[in-house]
Amino acid sequence: MEIQQLVVAVILSSLIAIRAYKRKSLAGSGAIAGFLIMSGHIAIGYRFGALILVFFFTSSKLTKVGEDKKRSIDAEFKEGGQRNWIQVLANSGIAMVLLVVLGKLSGWQDKCLDSQESSLITCLIGGVIGHYACCNGDTWSSEIGMLSNGQPRLITTFKPVRKGTNGAVTTTGLLAAAAAGTVVGLTFVISGYFTTKCSSDVALKQLLVIPLAAIAGLGGSVIDSLLGATMQFSGFCTVRNKVVASPGPTVKRISGLSILDNNAVNLVSILLTTLLTAIACLYIF
Repeated sequence: MEIQQLVVAVILSSLIAIRAYKRKSLAGSGAIAGFLIMSGHIAIGYRFGALILVFFFTSSKLTKVGEDKKRSIDAEFKEGGQRNWIQVLANSGIAMVLLVVLGKLSGWQDKCLDSQESSLITCLIGGVIGHYACCNGDTWSSEIGMLSNGQPRLITTFKPVRKGTNGAVTTTGLLAAAAAGTVVGLTFVISGYFTTKCSSDVALKQLLVIPLAAIAGLGGSVIDSLLGATMQFSGFCTVRNKVVASPGPTVKRISGLSILDNNAVNLVSILLTTLLTAIACLYIF
């Protein structure tokens, strides 16, 4: 890890965190956690910094689109998103752990996906790709799907449900998830041509990351929806006239059990997608 890269990481991350706090994309605790996580990603590798920044900027932008409509649907709506430290860690903590291990194994050098050179490094890099494909896919799916005119359907039964129901999907939302994963894959491949040196055949094979990330984005969103429909409570509050995530005397149950909250659902779906993508990379690359 070069001192120059560490300085760039700290300066860039601090500027982004301050801007995000002022624009209400992050709460105070989220800005601090975001600064630390972003600094770590960029310091370990510019390519991994690119992944977290693409996820953060695209997700933050989509969160602010159609806020008036989302406010009328989402019982836990916050202007700009205002993600706290728990949400930041749920969406980037696993990747940070993987990157620290990856950095130590690779000597802090950016590597190509090549299981013949190192199967463990390939799995770790693949896990990070799957991680951010899932995060981006879930966010795009939720934010765009909520604005869709399509009828949401519960993923476990395909019955029509109200917008904002955990585990509800729309065709538009699922397509958005695949597109979000594709963006992550493109970011990884394009940035890699500037940060890594591989043989021509290995470099060409890196293009397979793009469809793999698209599948990871879609698959992660589906896993998240399955968990949301079964392990997370959804009910309709007749007083607030909104779908809520907690049972109560004025709440009519729609689906799910009160086992996981939204952060836990995100964490489990990210963990599973990370693991599956890491295994897939071992066989593909």
